[in-house]
Amino acid sequence: MAKFINPFTDVGFKRIFGQEINKDLLIDFLNALLEGERHVEDIHFLDKELLPEFENDRGLIYDVYCTDSNGEQFIVEMQNREHVNFRERTLYYLSQAIARQGERGSDWKFSLKAVYGIFFVNFRLTDLPSKLRTDIVLADRETHEQFSDKMRYIFLELPSFDKEESECATDFERWIYVLKNMETLNRLPFKARNAVFKRLEEIVDIAALSKEERIKYDESIKVYRDQLAVMEFERQKGLAEGLEKGLAEGIEKGMEKGKEDVARNLKEMGLDVSSISRATGLSPDVIEGL
Repeated sequence: MAKFINPFTDVGFKRIFGQEINKDLLIDFLNALLEGERHVEDIHFLDKELLPEFENDRGLIYDVYCTDSNGEQFIVEMQNREHVNFRERTLYYLSQAIARQGERGSDWKFSLKAVYGIFFVNFRLTDLPSKLRTDIVLADRETHEQFSDKMRYIFLELPSFDKEESECATDFERWIYVLKNMETLNRLPFKARNAVFKRLEEIVDIAALSKEERIKYDESIKVYRDQLAVMEFERQKGLAEGLEKGLAEGIEKGMEKGKEDVARNLKEMGLDVSSISRATGLSPDVIEGL
């Protein structure tokens, strides 16, 4: 039986990163992620649900939405499966956070605070190189010079991280290792190196959950495992359909080659092209080219 919660579940992820009482965990992770770029001193959690501005418009619900002491915003999400228009959805999320900074009246001069979208993805991103971190910025296509620092996307592709405990060299890698392996661990490593992991161990211990929290967590685990089952079914279905399609194409190609072999033999026997075409169903042009 697992000792620690699964951080890929909705309840588990928000328990680690989405609670004001545990905000030191998110601050530490953000600083590890952005080490050498900027330092987050404090954060304040914002309302995760953004209601639509107009009737019949669409609202948003983020996993974690917060701002730091400089007013910069962070959207942190966990995604366990890729879906249609996944990347467009992330664009929409950040665009809405940018747009809602607008103020009414002519005095506002388009002063914007940066918005960071940090997306943990528990799957391989299609059409992109397989790597842990994909960092998207607004930059010139030719020179790669940054155009603006107000919108930043960071995708963390968890299946691409394969380091062992002893190979983790930075706090960012240690965080990823712990999150990816948490449900299988009997103890959390790195506590001697960084006290935040000792605090994390206390928070993610299943035995520390209240009765109400345990009920919510168990339901979240069920949803997560159902998602995995659906993904596996779709994968197996895709493999079966691919095999079936491959066999059909192979049979079709084999039949076509057989017709060409027959036509070639008939042609060598001196039969006219018109007769060969009627016998094999091949066009005269194809027969002429044999």
